[in-house]
Amino acid sequence: MKFHYDVAIVGAGPVGGYLALKLRESGHSVLLIEEHAEVGRPFQCAGLVNPDAMSKVSLEETALSIIWGARIHGPSGTPVEIGNPERVRTWSVCRKKFDERVVGKSIDAGADIWLSSYPEDAEIGPDSALLHVNKDGETVEVECKLICGCDGAHSWVRRKFRFGRPKEMMVGFQVEVTGYPGVEGVLDMYTGSSIAPGFFAWAIPSGSTTRIGMWSRPDLLDESSCESLLGKLMNDSIWSERFSQCRIVGKFGGPVPSGMLKRTIRPRIALFGDAAGSCKPTTGGGIGPGFEQVDIMVPDISRAIISDNHSEENMIRISKMLDPMRRKHRKAKALRDAFVTESTDRELDEIFMIWSKEEVIEIINETGEIDNPVPLGIRLLREVPEFRRVASKAAKALIWG
Repeated sequence: MKFHYDVAIVGAGPVGGYLALKLRESGHSVLLIEEHAEVGRPFQCAGLVNPDAMSKVSLEETALSIIWGARIHGPSGTPVEIGNPERVRTWSVCRKKFDERVVGKSIDAGADIWLSSYPEDAEIGPDSALLHVNKDGETVEVECKLICGCDGAHSWVRRKFRFGRPKEMMVGFQVEVTGYPGVEGVLDMYTGSSIAPGFFAWAIPSGSTTRIGMWSRPDLLDESSCESLLGKLMNDSIWSERFSQCRIVGKFGGPVPSGMLKRTIRPRIALFGDAAGSCKPTTGGGIGPGFEQVDIMVPDISRAIISDNHSEENMIRISKMLDPMRRKHRKAKALRDAFVTESTDRELDEIFMIWSKEEVIEIINETGEIDNPVPLGIRLLREVPEFRRVASKAAKALIWG
């Protein structure tokens, strides 16, 4: 059996669903191919959706909690409390509902979806691409003008067509608990080499439960595991009392690819979201950058499909449209490295002592954005003399990052 579509999208997560929606709005026939029997399972992230991404799909009803503030803790316990209840910083969503609703919007717009299906092979010809798909145990062929990989950190499409690897692959582990004494609308972040070497741990309100997790890079874990380090935070840290009444009701985790690929599109093949390595280097979030990538690329991809111009030259031009996004991520990573990843606990404590000052917190509240930390870094270097003394690496990051 052979099926014909303009675009075949491998992976029906939120980025795949949003891509399908935008392509349908541009008038193209679209097939979503999802290996699991249902959309939204399993999921591996902390479930945060920033306001810009939320505004693109208007799915506020999937939110479990509105996050307006944060309590960030230095390795020795120094807290920095930021935020304002009148300003939404991010949304903690039910990923099952959010993913289903995003994909549902694309289906309502006319996209088709095959569940329990996965690609087995693919061929690129001069006039089309041919995807061999295992659909309900039977191999069928899908002929299309473009194959899009929205199939996550271990993308089959990326590996099949040898796009290379994201520059940085982090790992994370998370549990969902009841009984955490958090503040409504406020997430907690914890730092220190003994619980999240080079990165941080978190406790995120999610309705009646809290998501508690950590992430790091494999080369920083030594002989520990993410699960054992999270256990140390909850059972053997200066904050362990906060977790004493917690009861674990779920566990999940996985890789976090960051450092966008140099090329995300080739003749008749394109990568989006985690498959393209577009996760934010500061938080690991992938939904916002994935949506941003779709918005940047779809208009020109649509024109390429209509004109059937899938030449190497045109694909290089479209890929370069992501260069500003790549530069933004590089600078954000450089700042993350300067402040957290490459700092000792002593250096972090010194930075937290400066951040905890009332006048500095005011600057953070006015300028700080999780998705774009560069403006805050510049302002702190300009206006806080003590900060310049401890942040020479950050200054270099802003110049050369």
